[in-house]
Amino acid sequence: MKLGYLLFVFIGVCLASCTSDYVPKPRGYFRIEFPDKNYSEFRPGTCPFTFEIPAYSVVLPDTDRLSEPCWWYVQYPRFNGTLYLSYKPVDGNLGQYIEDTYELVYKHTIKASEINEKRFATAGGVFGVLYIIGGNAASDAQFFVTDSTRHFIRGALYFNALPNSDSIAPVARFLRDDIEHMIETLRWKQGALHE
Repeated sequence: MKLGYLLFVFIGVCLASCTSDYVPKPRGYFRIEFPDKNYSEFRPGTCPFTFEIPAYSVVLPDTDRLSEPCWWYVQYPRFNGTLYLSYKPVDGNLGQYIEDTYELVYKHTIKASEINEKRFATAGGVFGVLYIIGGNAASDAQFFVTDSTRHFIRGALYFNALPNSDSIAPVARFLRDDIEHMIETLRWKQGALHE
């Protein structure tokens, strides 16, 4: 009888100690080790510009049948991302290029939580806007740069992964620093193909 009573008390204590205060743990992501920021100058042949790229990137020409001269891919193999660059000579059509960029950026408003614009003008005669796109949009950053009279470059950063701002955000911030460095070091070349 005592054994039955002790068993009953033991089960009662066990059940009483259970609580419903369970809190699920948030999904964790692997820690990302970022490389040191080391840059080298990229001189794309007869294209009318130069800029610095990080050592952990690979620059390849755009070989798509619809591509134009001086279109490039800056690939980040370690981060599964690509910065698409397209160059256009300006011939009275700068307003249209800027409007096209604006439309392409703001197509991301469906999934974006915010779009911030960062305007800049460098000592090297580079003017433009960097668009930082927040949320689960397909692109995390886009920009255009121009000298306002002869040259125009548009860039868009994409990752080869399902858009998830929680997991991509640290890498996107890291690569946006590289994009800003590229813009700050961009120089227009004299006597190049499109002069």
